[in-house]
Amino acid sequence: MKKLKSLVALKDKLQQVGDEDRSPTSPDRPLYIYKEEEREFPNDPLADQEAIDSIEEVYYKDDSWDPSKHELQKLHDGPEKLSLEDIDKDRNRLRRQLAAVSKKVSELVLENHPAYAQELQRVMDLETALQGANVICINGRRHLEIAKQGFTTASLGLLANQRKRSQLLGLMNSLRTIKTLQRTDVRLREMLEEEDYPGAIQLCLECQKAASIFRHYSCISDLSSKLQDTLEMIEEQLDVALSKTCNSFDAAHYEKVQTAYRLLGKTQTAMDQLHMHYASAIHNTAFQIVLGYVELCSGTGDTNFQKMQYKDLCTDKHIITESYIPCLMDLCKALWGVMNSYHKTMQWHELHDSTNQETAEAGLQFSTSDATSSINIEATFNQRYVKQKLEHGLARIWQDVQQKVKLYLLGTDLSVFKFDDFLHVLDLVNKLMLIGEEFCNSKSEGLQDSIRKQSINYFKNYHRSRMDELRMFLENEAWELCPVKSNFTILNLQEFKFLRRSGLVKKLSSAMSSPQSSPAKLAETRDRPGDAPQGFFVRYGDHGNPFDVHQDEDDGEDVMATNGYDEDEKEENTYADDDSDDSDVPEELKQDFVDEKTGETPVRRDSRKKYDKSRKFNNAPILTNTTLNVLRLFGKYMQMMNVLKPIAFDVVICMSQLFDYYLFSVYSFFATDLDLSAAADWGLSNKLKTTLKRINDNLILPEDSMMPNLQQPVQQVEDRKDKVPFPHVSPVVDLTGTQNLYGLAERVVATESLVFLADQFEFLQPQLESVIPPAKKAFLQQFYSQTISTASELRRPVYRVVAAKSVVYDHILQLMANVKWDIKDIMSQHSSYVDVLLRELQVFSNKLDQVGRHVPIPQPVYNVLWEHCIRLANRTFVEGFASAKKCSNEGRALMQLDFQQFLMKLEKLTDLRPIPDREFVEVYVKAYYLTDADMERWIRDHREYSTKQLTGLVMCGVGSHINKKARQRLLATIEDMEKLKR
Repeated sequence: MKKLKSLVALKDKLQQVGDEDRSPTSPDRPLYIYKEEEREFPNDPLADQEAIDSIEEVYYKDDSWDPSKHELQKLHDGPEKLSLEDIDKDRNRLRRQLAAVSKKVSELVLENHPAYAQELQRVMDLETALQGANVICINGRRHLEIAKQGFTTASLGLLANQRKRSQLLGLMNSLRTIKTLQRTDVRLREMLEEEDYPGAIQLCLECQKAASIFRHYSCISDLSSKLQDTLEMIEEQLDVALSKTCNSFDAAHYEKVQTAYRLLGKTQTAMDQLHMHYASAIHNTAFQIVLGYVELCSGTGDTNFQKMQYKDLCTDKHIITESYIPCLMDLCKALWGVMNSYHKTMQWHELHDSTNQETAEAGLQFSTSDATSSINIEATFNQRYVKQKLEHGLARIWQDVQQKVKLYLLGTDLSVFKFDDFLHVLDLVNKLMLIGEEFCNSKSEGLQDSIRKQSINYFKNYHRSRMDELRMFLENEAWELCPVKSNFTILNLQEFKFLRRSGLVKKLSSAMSSPQSSPAKLAETRDRPGDAPQGFFVRYGDHGNPFDVHQDEDDGEDVMATNGYDEDEKEENTYADDDSDDSDVPEELKQDFVDEKTGETPVRRDSRKKYDKSRKFNNAPILTNTTLNVLRLFGKYMQMMNVLKPIAFDVVICMSQLFDYYLFSVYSFFATDLDLSAAADWGLSNKLKTTLKRINDNLILPEDSMMPNLQQPVQQVEDRKDKVPFPHVSPVVDLTGTQNLYGLAERVVATESLVFLADQFEFLQPQLESVIPPAKKAFLQQFYSQTISTASELRRPVYRVVAAKSVVYDHILQLMANVKWDIKDIMSQHSSYVDVLLRELQVFSNKLDQVGRHVPIPQPVYNVLWEHCIRLANRTFVEGFASAKKCSNEGRALMQLDFQQFLMKLEKLTDLRPIPDREFVEVYVKAYYLTDADMERWIRDHREYSTKQLTGLVMCGVGSHINKKARQRLLATIEDMEKLKR
């Protein structure tokens, strides 16, 4: 609008200037209005718009701005000499702009004139409406005045009375409600006595809600305070009721408590309080049980045990040995009750949370309100909190239980306990650890450490005394057969009843009864998976206690046979005993006849049958009382491993030491009275030598160190404690008598009991591997492969002593030395030394039959004995042939004849096939016929012959038909081979 006014003013000024230029008249002269035909500028809209656009910006300022002054200032600021043409040009420009602006203004006025007229009409209509409103207001006031004058005071009084009546009725209802609120205290106490906590809280909350409605009454303030106190009392009693569930869980009681807390909106607080109560329950329960035994043991002393700490009560100063195990049992029972209650609590929440979740999901399908959604969200959050709290509380509860039992275990020195009592303690603790593993998947490191400390201390002393006891048994053992039943195994012993309870007997009975049963197959049967046992919380969750003492229904041991025989074998062995009645008859009278020409003693056909019958008079295993004692120790050691796996490997090492000492003792008693170095290939194997050396270095205490030396280092003294003195055979064992084949019966019992012990040890291998750490299984496998497997190899050196002493092979060599081998004629009769050797073997066979009537001789023992005898006889043949000074071709034929005669008669004496070392003699005799070139190669290929035997072959065999130079070359070859052997 300001710009428009400025343009109009500019137009007036310019027009005034133009009029003055045309006719200079007076100022009062009226403005001249140009007509259309008198216009100075043509009507061109584009030119007008260009003129408007060319107007300077300063012309659009406020009204106080002077355009004339502006134009004059421009002339003043211009050049010093003004040009009339420029001034006229500027004047025409301004006039053109003024004309364009005037035209534009006129157009705008004409364009907006209808709107102006319309608005003016609306103003006039508004004035008419206001006049009508004024009239209406005047009429309304007049009518109100008439209505005021028409109502009476009586009508208004009636309305006031009605209102007062309504207020009094409301007051009466309020007073009745207040009276009811005053009487709720009695009902609340009754509900608390009935343990109806949800109902009491619901009633109290409703009363508080009603009290808040009538809070404007002065009497309600005291009632509200009283209701708040009552609610706090309910919460206290509710907390006490919650604590009762820790020792004895009742689902109905616990459901009331949880419902009450949920009504209070304190579900999370209830969980926090519950865990605090469980911690208190564990401490109070353990303290009260130990305190009861301490007070019982102390008698009527003046000591106030109530103020003592739990750790101080658990020391052996207050808990005597006789009360230790009963107190531990009661402690485990009580702690089991607390853990079982916690487990049932978790089960209750899992069941109810799943039910509430299904209910909430069903409610969401029919309700979509925000209130319902928020309630479900809060309930879900509380469920998650409770679940996490309970899961985290498992480890905490078990840690508290561990700590209480650990303090009790470490408070007493268990090394003075009997083995069964100590095993009972281990069984209780192991059962508790199994419960802990089922409870929260815990490995119970605290309990394991404590019981391991006690067990290592106890087991070292126990094992040391058992090793000394084993030495005493072995040194006093008469090596007589202990009669047991034919189906005897270690599972029949009382010490292995824990394996019978585990279901192993049923799995192994069929395998052991089969004729193909072996320790490997028994072990395979042992590894077959069975039915998994139920957990402790399933078996004893509702009734009973896993720590209750139950007497196992066990008939005891039934391993001994009647007089050494089973019932079904008595009849058969009666005949065998009848055959033994002629034991006093000389052997010569028992023979059918003796060939007077040859001196040969023919073999009786029934001798082997009788021997076979005597060998199978009892199929029971061969063992001694010492063997049974070692097996019982195995059972006790395995019981300790079964209940205490952390020291299982240490126990396995001790078990191996028991077996090592038994093996070493059998070897030192029965295999060291003959030099075996000359026959290492069929005496001691390299593996057996290594095993014996290891046992001697690691386990056997040298005899020169038996006397204690105070100047020995501490380490050496400790090493001596872990070793056992060298064993010595009992004086009652006769190993020199010829009639008893140099103690063959004792040797058989000792060696075969060792083999049986090894078989039983091998049978236990799967069980041992299952309890030791995986990293230690390599040691166990090495022990089985290098030690257990050598038990049967000990037969060879033990029985070789009998074979070497039973036949006088030196006398046979002397007889062979008297034989002339340089004969000229081919003989048809064998030499007499062959008959002497066969007679010696016949006597050995008869004595073997006599021993077999008293002690069963297994087939492997029979084979080893005859193998040794035949090997020694064949080596005697070669040694005798090598001792010949001269030998002709006819003498070589006699050698072959003698050996063939020996083989023919030997096959009637023994069932052993093939004949051992037969090729050893035949190859040697055939070497007599070799040339010097072939002989040198033969000597290099046959290193099994001694230097003396090879030299004799060269000197009197091949040497008889070769020159001296060739003989010297062959002897040099033998000497080179001897140097290589060294």
